[in-house]
Amino acid sequence: MNDHEIEQFILTYGCDILRFCRMTAGGSEAGDDLYQDTMLKLTEKKQTLLLGPHTKSYALSTALFLWKNSRRKYAARNRILPMESVEALEDTGWQCPAQASVISPEQELLQQNELETVRGVVAALPEKYKLPVYLFYSADMRISEIAEILHIPEGTVKTRLRKAKNLLKARLEALGYER
Repeated sequence: MNDHEIEQFILTYGCDILRFCRMTAGGSEAGDDLYQDTMLKLTEKKQTLLLGPHTKSYALSTALFLWKNSRRKYAARNRILPMESVEALEDTGWQCPAQASVISPEQELLQQNELETVRGVVAALPEKYKLPVYLFYSADMRISEIAEILHIPEGTVKTRLRKAKNLLKARLEALGYER
């Protein structure tokens, strides 16, 4: 197909394809995007495409393929990280990375090294101190819940957390970290 034939095709079948795209995508904006992607794909393949009785069905099947592919991508991304609206995230205190303060790569690397150091120091704690720290800070559990899980009194959990904090403070200060 040449450019003139593509224009003729769009003039002849464009409205039908657009209507199909809008019905398939479930809205005019998403349908318009699907239509644009379909026409772009047809334009890319114009050298191998022949204008004939099956060109319209090819365009419709291309639109359907593109729609299914986008739905598949959305479903896969949603399984990995469910998308929430930006407003809902902002209500929880989240800031858009563009609005948040810009961190230089050097600062990011230093923060990452610091985090790894702290994790290493926590991992080096004796088991009886490490578990309450993980449950309290990582799992965000209350002292009563930790006591129930570890089958120890609440006072023991508090004591172990206090001792763990003191051990962590001493070890981190020995490594050169300040408060």
